[in-house]
Amino acid sequence: MATMRAWRTGTSAGELQLVEAPVPVPARGEVIVQVITCGICRTDLHVIDHEIPVHRPGVIPGHQAVGRVARLGSGVDDVAVGDLVGVAWLRHTCGTCEWCRSGSENLCPRSEYTGWDADGGFADILAAPAAFVYRLPADADPVTTAPLLCAGIIGFRALSRANLPPGGRLGLYGFGSSAHLVAQIAIAAGAGVSVMTRGEQNRALALELGAGFVGEEAAPPPEPLDSAIVFAPAGGLVPVALAATRSGGTVVLAGIEMSDIPSMSYEASLFRERDLRTVTANTRDDGGRLLGLAANLGLRPKVTTVPFDSLGSAIDDMRHGRARGSLVLTVEGPVG
Repeated sequence: MATMRAWRTGTSAGELQLVEAPVPVPARGEVIVQVITCGICRTDLHVIDHEIPVHRPGVIPGHQAVGRVARLGSGVDDVAVGDLVGVAWLRHTCGTCEWCRSGSENLCPRSEYTGWDADGGFADILAAPAAFVYRLPADADPVTTAPLLCAGIIGFRALSRANLPPGGRLGLYGFGSSAHLVAQIAIAAGAGVSVMTRGEQNRALALELGAGFVGEEAAPPPEPLDSAIVFAPAGGLVPVALAATRSGGTVVLAGIEMSDIPSMSYEASLFRERDLRTVTANTRDDGGRLLGLAANLGLRPKVTTVPFDSLGSAIDDMRHGRARGSLVLTVEGPVG
């Protein structure tokens, strides 16, 4: 049986093991992808640390993979061997429920996810449904494209739900991979951006990208915000963000996991028509729109590449707030 390198979660929270795993065989409708790069996302950390429910014991995480199609399953005719593709978080929906039929497939109760329900991209090879991969330009850079496949897509959806008016003031709480991409999109659109985050490296990056104000996580911005997005998985920041948002403003919670939100005063936090909204995964349309926007804007993630054998230390850097921008696992060198 052919084998490949892969990083699997362990039975205990926080375990991640480098193993030899069987090379996947494509089911009907699937493609086999030779992985070139895979972005490292905070959601991968949640999967590894069991901060979200375990869906598949011993899963291979990783859901921002870029690679070349190496093999087709039966019934696949819209992707070809050799195509450069992106494999993202959403990997399956039922297609028949009210949410799928209404264009909200991200809310499908039978949805499945790469690197959580099925093995992902922290491996030499992965299998993915052809209907859920993104065909990429042949000359796309696998390193800078990888973070767009979740950090970019989720940030784009969060920004879309934030009701930011033209030229408005946007607050970002937490400044990791997703937030630093949102900041670039918002600034390009003429918004003023305030960043509240922990970590000197994150604050320095925010200034480098053009944020007008940068401070500690709970620092009050200089002016009331029109919209705010909370990327940090810290429930204590929710009332902080609401208090910093003007009447009629919107606060969006963009994470898949968050610590408990403390008790809030209705008058101080929510009254005067402040909206509190959440983001749940993404649709394939979100991904297509974000990838098109990224190409038009020349969106460039600030990337630190991680050798395949060093994934464990990179995850630990993310766990302790030492990461800057986007981390990208290099599985193999780009191929022509």
